[in-house]
Amino acid sequence: MSVLLLTGRPGAGKTTALRHAADLLRGRRVGGFYTEEIRERGQRRGFRAVSFDGRAWDLAHVDFRDAAARVGRYGVDVGVMDAVAETLRPRHGVDAWLVDEIGRMECLSPTFVTAMRALLAGAAPVVATVAQRGGGFIAEVKRRPDAELRTVTHATRDALPADIAEWLQARIGRT
Repeated sequence: MSVLLLTGRPGAGKTTALRHAADLLRGRRVGGFYTEEIRERGQRRGFRAVSFDGRAWDLAHVDFRDAAARVGRYGVDVGVMDAVAETLRPRHGVDAWLVDEIGRMECLSPTFVTAMRALLAGAAPVVATVAQRGGGFIAEVKRRPDAELRTVTHATRDALPADIAEWLQARIGRT
């Protein structure tokens, strides 16, 4: 298995586990991105995508009222997701890919879906968070025969970063 998928309820700790696993992989070149909340006066107003090399893009926001794409109360800048997807192109020197997340917002970008298909078919191992529910590409990814699907819960999340790092280290040597 070269793909590890993390799913679970919102707030279960998927993103935190992925970020901490990246910290444990010091000395390894990690590609990909994670998402973080944009908070204003204590309230979630949107989401930002942050690459592991430090670039950041505002992906969705309640104030993106003119956005053609919407998920819930958030306008989604699909052009931003396209730009994030460009960072996912398989390239020499990346030991492992960490992607947060394969979800409704991200899948609004055909560029993201295409980039993820290439990444998942590539030589480097991939750890990705994936929405618990969803059809289309979300369901397709979960059906991959080379993917291991783990459900993250409050009870399992604390040990998860070390488990992810160990899972990756065992596969990085094979690539």
